[in-house]
Amino acid sequence: MLSPVFLAHGSPFTIFEESDYTQFLKRFGQENRPRAIVIFSAHFESEITTIAATDDVHEMVYDYYGFPDSFYQVQYPARGSTIVASIVEERLKRHNIPVQQKYRGLDHGVFPIMMHAYPEADVPIVPVSVNPFLPARQQIAIGEALQGLEEEGILVIGSGFVSHNLRALDRDKDAPPRDWAVEFKNWIRDKAVERDIESLSQYEVLAPHAALAVPRPEHFVPLLIALGSGTPERNIRVLYDTVEHGTGSTLCFQF
Repeated sequence: MLSPVFLAHGSPFTIFEESDYTQFLKRFGQENRPRAIVIFSAHFESEITTIAATDDVHEMVYDYYGFPDSFYQVQYPARGSTIVASIVEERLKRHNIPVQQKYRGLDHGVFPIMMHAYPEADVPIVPVSVNPFLPARQQIAIGEALQGLEEEGILVIGSGFVSHNLRALDRDKDAPPRDWAVEFKNWIRDKAVERDIESLSQYEVLAPHAALAVPRPEHFVPLLIALGSGTPERNIRVLYDTVEHGTGSTLCFQF
């Protein structure tokens, strides 16, 4: 089943980590073997939807700071696919969504997930940007333009976090979850499982503690895109659901 998914991309530490979450990613990769992956990363932003098209091995984008040298030597030699990039571009254009092709490598919204799910780097990856400031309805519409890609063996992934407030993170990964983070995460989970598009489109005003959980929406909007790309008649599944560092949700969905 190659239904679209939303995955929490973790911190750079996820690269070298062995945890319950990385074990989940390994199982996910074993159970889902796509022909190619189209991934909307919270760390790839542009005003116009931008597709990173190449057939070569991707460059690495080390978009984090202050980590040991080993974090800047990691390689994940997956190739891209200009064929899949063109399929995505054509579908977006057909739905009157502004789109362009401009190359960018794999950032840490992509390769930490992929290193655990597909350690052989044998699945072509097509990164696509997000514009965090489009209305929620437009984010969902971008996903809707890509409905049915799974029938061509293409897996759509939204990569981000349901709640992402760096200032509120606890240094201790196992710190007790804060009430506001749990309440927000549970509200999103329930509305998503119910496929309550109307409420999710207004999460900023309807969800409890939204301003705390999502101070800037770049990590949240990949969820809306992945939601839109799923088949409307299919039941939405929760794949993983914990809170780490007190406030960081690892909530993952299959759409």
